[in-house]
Amino acid sequence: MPPPGQATQIFGRLLQGDRAAFDELLPLVYEELRALGQRHLRRERPDHTLQATALAHEAYLRLVGQSTLAVSDRAHFFAVAARAMRQILIEHARARGRHKRGGGWDRVRLDSVEIAGQEPRLDVLDLDRALSRLAAEDPRKAHVVELLYFGGLTAAEAAEVIGVTSRTVERDWRVARLRLLRELVDPERAA
Repeated sequence: MPPPGQATQIFGRLLQGDRAAFDELLPLVYEELRALGQRHLRRERPDHTLQATALAHEAYLRLVGQSTLAVSDRAHFFAVAARAMRQILIEHARARGRHKRGGGWDRVRLDSVEIAGQEPRLDVLDLDRALSRLAAEDPRKAHVVELLYFGGLTAAEAAEVIGVTSRTVERDWRVARLRLLRELVDPERAA
């Protein structure tokens, strides 16, 4: 366990552009990154070829590869990591052409998905398209979905990252979830 404040100091160095801080950060966040990867993969088809470790490593490499990474704290770092993992999964799904062939995935309704707990599998490409449409209309609500659903953050952590109250995050989550549900259940209507 790192001494209190060590991660905060490292995030501060990252904000100042200290690239060497990444080497110190990995041991502090590795297990949480891997757990985040596992949460992402639980929502995928059972025969997915990516493993949580590979997903965590790829996301970390993408973060390290950025010329600047402006993360202010742990919650913000994991929000950025969750977005990177989402993009990796989308790219992986596109590369496999899964969407065109069906790939054995099941459509599920978002009304059964809770902020915390085990979520059913969703087709990542359908969800990405619906989330992109939501982002075009209301970027904050789309960001809330990324933080809660993909990032596994709590409403309070997401509120801190976005700079709003927890109640606003919860309200945005309810509205966004209903909007995404409508699009995933009836894609013709949403187009």
